[in-house]
Formats: sequence, C-alpha cells, structure tokens
Amino acid sequence: MSNGKDAPATETSAQMSLQECLDECMEALDLFLNNHFSESLDKLQPRAKDSMYHALIYATVLEMQAMMTFEQEDITSAGNTMKTAQEVCQRFRKKSPGLVSKSAGDALTEEQLHAEVCYAECQLQRSALTFLQDENMVSFIKGGIKVRNSYLIYKELHGFIQSRNSLRGPNHIHLEGGVAFGIGAFNLTLSLFPPRILKVLEFAGFSGDKEYGLSQLLEGATALNLRSMLCALLLLCYYTFLTFILGSTGTGEGEVVDAEKLLKPFRLRYPQGAIFLFFEGRTEEIKGNIDEAVVLFEDGCKAQQQWKQFHHMCYWELMWCFTYKRVWRMAYFYADLLSQESRWSKAMYVYMKAAYLSMLPHEEARPFGENEVELFRQVSTFKQKIAGKSPPTEKFAVRKARRYKAKIPVKLPVPVLEMMYMWNGFTIISKRPEMTEGMLQTLMEAERALLESPGNEYLVDDRCLIHLLKGLCLKNQGQYQAAEECFNNVHSSEKKIRFDHYLVPNALLELSLLYSAQGCKEQAVKLLHKAKNNYKEYSMESRTQFRIHAALSKLKADTGNQDEITEL
Repeated sequence: MSNGKDAPATETSAQMSLQECLDECMEALDLFLNNHFSESLDKLQPRAKDSMYHALIYATVLEMQAMMTFEQEDITSAGNTMKTAQEVCQRFRKKSPGLVSKSAGDALTEEQLHAEVCYAECQLQRSALTFLQDENMVSFIKGGIKVRNSYLIYKELHGFIQSRNSLRGPNHIHLEGGVAFGIGAFNLTLSLFPPRILKVLEFAGFSGDKEYGLSQLLEGATALNLRSMLCALLLLCYYTFLTFILGSTGTGEGEVVDAEKLLKPFRLRYPQGAIFLFFEGRTEEIKGNIDEAVVLFEDGCKAQQQWKQFHHMCYWELMWCFTYKRVWRMAYFYADLLSQESRWSKAMYVYMKAAYLSMLPHEEARPFGENEVELFRQVSTFKQKIAGKSPPTEKFAVRKARRYKAKIPVKLPVPVLEMMYMWNGFTIISKRPEMTEGMLQTLMEAERALLESPGNEYLVDDRCLIHLLKGLCLKNQGQYQAAEECFNNVHSSEKKIRFDHYLVPNALLELSLLYSAQGCKEQAVKLLHKAKNNYKEYSMESRTQFRIHAALSKLKADTGNQDEITEL
C-alpha cells in the first residue's frame, strides 16, 4: 500500500509522543475555532516538518485560507505545504503493500496506522486543490488519481479497524475520526452525483451511500477527536448549502434541525467562533428568520478581523438577506463590498451590483454615481477560469449582461429575482408570506412594464421568465392552479424562446414538484424524465440536473417504486 521507503522519525518528533502531538494539535484547532488564527498557525508551524499531525493540520488551515481568498499565491503555497505534509506522513508509513502482511510480526504499529490515515487525507486535500488550481486536463486527471489512491487507503483502513476492534491504542479515537471523515466524505459526495455519472465512477471503483456517509461524518463530528471540526464543517455545508441549492424541494426542514443539533455544542464551546456564527446565521436564513440571520452574520464579521475572507462569506449571505427583504440599496452595498474585496467571482459581484441598481426607480439617484448599463457592460471583462472552465454562474451572468452591449440596451426585467431563483431563494421566502407577496408585486410591476414596452427579440424570453417566477410565488401562496398555468405557459412557449432555453426544463421541474406536493406522483415522475432527457446544453444545466436527480430520489423514497423511477 505504501509506495515509499521507511525512514526513521527525526530527533524532534522522537521527543514528542504521538499522544503529545495530537494534544498540541487539538490545542491549535481550539485556537483556530476561537478566531485566533495566527496563534493557531504559530503553534503548528515549528513542528510541521517533523510531526505528521502538525504537518497535516498546518497545511489544512492554510488550504482553508486559500479556498476563501482564491488568491493564486495562496493556492500554490497551500498546495506546496500539503505536498510537504504528505512527505512527512510518508516517513512514518510502513514499507508494505498493505496494512497487514502475511507475517503477523509485520502488522502495523499504532503510529504507522495514523500515518496511513494522515497520508490519505493529504492526498484527498491535494486533489481538491488540484481541481481548484490547474487549467489543463492532465492535472485534472492527476487530481482524480490522487482521489482514487486516497479512497482505496480509506477503504482498507476502514475494513482493518472494523475487523480488529480489540486493537485499540490510546489514541484510537483520532484514528477512527480520520477514517470516519474520509469514508463519510467520499460516500456523501459521490451520492450527490446523478446516476449516469455515478455508473462511470463505480466502474473506477467508487461507490456512494448517502446515509452511510452522513452517519460516518456524524460519528466523527460528535466524538472529541482531531477531525471532529472537519466532519462538522462538511456536514454543515451539506445541511445548509448543498441540500438546499441542489435539493429537489429545497425546504431543508429536516436538514435545518440536524444542523442546529450539530451546531449547539460548538456554539456553546465557541460562542464567538466566526465559523459557527456564520452557520447559525445560515440556518436562521433558511428558516425565513431574516432579521435574526442578519444579526448573526454581522456578529460573524465583528468576531474577528484577521481573516477578511470570513467576512466575504457573511457579505454574500447579507446580500441575499436584503434581497429577500427587497432592500435593493443595502443588497447593492454588500455586492459592492464583495466586488472590491473578494477574488472569488468578480464577474458575479459586478453583475449583482448592476442588477440591484436596475431594480431602483429610474429617477432615483444611484449610489457612488454608478450606472447599471456601464456595470453590465463590464461583467464579461471579469470572467475567470477554474480548472479550465468558467463557473456556470459566471457564464450565466456574462450571457445575461450581453444585451446591454447594444447601442440601445434592452433592460433585463428582474435580474435579481432570476439569480435568486438559481440560488433557491424562493424557497426561503416561502416561509414568510409577506416576502412572497412583495416579490409577487415586483413581478407584476415588471410584467406591466413589459406589456408597455416596444417589441424586441427578448420579449418572449422575458415574459416566460416572469411566468416561471410568478408560478413559484403563487405556489408559495397555495394558489396551485394559477401556479400550474404559469409553468405551462413557459412550456407551451418552448419553440418561441430564443435565448433563455433553461426556462423550459426548469418550468417542467417546478411543475413536477407542484404535482408531487399534491400527491400526483406519476405525473411528477413523467415530467422529471422529460426535463432530464429532452433538454441539453442550457444555462446552469448541471444545477437543474442535480435537482431533478434529488426529486427522483425523493419520489423513489416516498413511493418505494424504485425501478420505474430510477430507470433513467
């Protein structure tokens, strides 16, 4: 299993036992979760070349920073540090083709078992950085190979631990936590992929069981071990973002309860911890408690000043909170802060700034003297590439902004509400009738403006967009027949739509969810198959496909009619 040579541990690491290394790394993580980021790194750095755990945790903190700054320099530095950490772990591994050879005397020591799990984790994290960093396909494939190697180590370790429960060393809980993180992360992530992609991955030796992945991560998150933070963060991202944005219904009630339960002990232990304030804010937001969420995101910003990247995560959520409240100027303010400070997606931030300005009355003065037409025209200049491709949301923003490049621009009717749909925001306002009513009023005004505007090539597309979004508001209000009519209007206009082809599969998806909510499961399944199989190469396709997959999975679970529903 190891592909390198054994080497004796250095004198420095020999002075510290495995338990002492783990204790010190736990202290460093404690500092990190209490917002003492520099102090955390200062504690880890001196032993990062000698102790596998110091090396791994030091590199992990730097990688988290790199993923938030999105600065190429930080990404490269984190990648190099993780590579060094992997080399340190390699020195502690046994020179053997597997965890246990035929001779009983060659069984791995406790330290060598820990080296295996640390090595696998370094590979997993390096592959994540490779996907983030490199534009050429060779690097992309190399990242995939690292992922597979890591997966195989975790699988073997998992089997080894399960079959040898009696061999429990004093630091076994940390070993179990490491394996739980790896097995949980792989199973959960792979389970999110649509079946056709999963079939290819299964051929390469991967498999994904969502419930098992969640149980492993929960086990890791609730035990007091070195990986509990990583397990908790992955679960919180899943509960409050992935299920919400990529889920079929996106209501997230069950997930919010799980997130709150998971957060409680961390919030008690780290009352001012910026990470946990952020996730608590996110749970309140999903519940529709927007004012409470705003306070928590603001507290998250006040809690620490060392890592501005945490602030950017809060700004993004604050932007959406004020969007739900239709306070366009405040939402613009946060989009403006992001466009100035964050490197994540400048094209998206500038697009959102322009979108918010376009929602203000024509005669109202624009903040900072900015002009939405000029901003829309700039969007394409900020487009970036990640792993050789532009992010789908950026491509969408660039394409939508294109109409402003004409000598006489054609105004986008409701660009903010359209983007809000992409992030499943209509589900959030479904919890607040007054917010749904407000959005419906905004859509009715936009519809009136369209009726009064001169004909242009975008007219059918714009009307269909408003029908789709109106349908969501009417569904939120329980006006199912009127909502169905709106979604059907989009579908029946399919041949007349010229640019926004994504509207039709999404209208079919929303219509199927509407039927499903009324107990018409068979009709719902037919529409989902139609949305999945009949439409290709439209904007934000993968997001829609993930939602279709989630809707089919939910219907399968509800009805138990597995074969008919999952046969795609």
